[in-house]
Amino acid sequence: MKFFRNPEVVRTLFLYGLLTAAATVAAWLWDIRFGVFTLILGLLFMLVYTLSTYQRYRRIYNIAVDINRILHGDETNISLKQYSEGELGILQSEIHKMTVCLREQKQHLQDDKIYLADSIADISHQIRTPLTSMNLLVQLLANPDISEERKIKLIHELQELLSRIDWLITALLKISKLDAGTIQFKNETIALSALLDKATAPLLVPMELREQRLIIHSEGQFGGDISWTQEAVGNIVKNCMEHTPDGGKIEINACENALYTEIVITDSGSGIDKEDLPHIFERFYKGKNSDDKSFGIGLALSRMIISRQNGTIKAENNPSQGAMFTIRFYKCTY
Repeated sequence: MKFFRNPEVVRTLFLYGLLTAAATVAAWLWDIRFGVFTLILGLLFMLVYTLSTYQRYRRIYNIAVDINRILHGDETNISLKQYSEGELGILQSEIHKMTVCLREQKQHLQDDKIYLADSIADISHQIRTPLTSMNLLVQLLANPDISEERKIKLIHELQELLSRIDWLITALLKISKLDAGTIQFKNETIALSALLDKATAPLLVPMELREQRLIIHSEGQFGGDISWTQEAVGNIVKNCMEHTPDGGKIEINACENALYTEIVITDSGSGIDKEDLPHIFERFYKGKNSDDKSFGIGLALSRMIISRQNGTIKAENNPSQGAMFTIRFYKCTY
């Protein structure tokens, strides 16, 4: 039997046998009847030990079988409550914790697989659209009868599509690095006015072409990663610019206090649709009023950058007009 192949059981039975034999011999020398009684008592004790140990090992074996079934995904009609007595109760408690962790890890892996598949589908869709347009433009450019003016216009459209693809790939790489946790944010200090100037500098020309006004009020300093933060703020300002009509206004108010640094960005556009508000920071989500050229990852990237720096971002509609984004970077007290 496998039970008697266990070295611990064999050693214990051998020790009890020696003790029983020694006690029997000593009792036999004292009195024959006492010696027989000692022998019977010792044998009964060894029998009780053997049966109780066998039952315990049998229950441990059953636990091992149930664990093996759980590890292989078969959790039907498995209940660990039957092992809730004595030292097996402690083992049952630890096994229960382990099974909960395994189930959570399994669910996380399944969610990650679904998320990866959805992300790949979204990325391929986002890239396929401009590539299709580029293919059509190349076919038009290959026409020998095309006019010079038409050719220049098509080349400009082609350059714009290439720029969009380049921005998309760059943004996706940044998001993947943030997801993987490989980005080490620096702790730098800069005046809020300088940070906002750096963040809005690439947008000044497009805003001027749209005849939009940019108003900045700031005081205090910002502590964090300047490069990543200016990109996060720039993406939000760009989103406001795209949803603000020509001749509109974008206003940024920034300040610092003992608890946090706050940046509030408002625009004079049409605001955010109520159905879009819960999803506006989701990756690849496009609102009802989104531009056809939008990829839906700018705001998602901004939220990731801000949250990784102990910050929060909230989107809502301005009571007067337009959208309002409130960013807060909380100061660490440890």
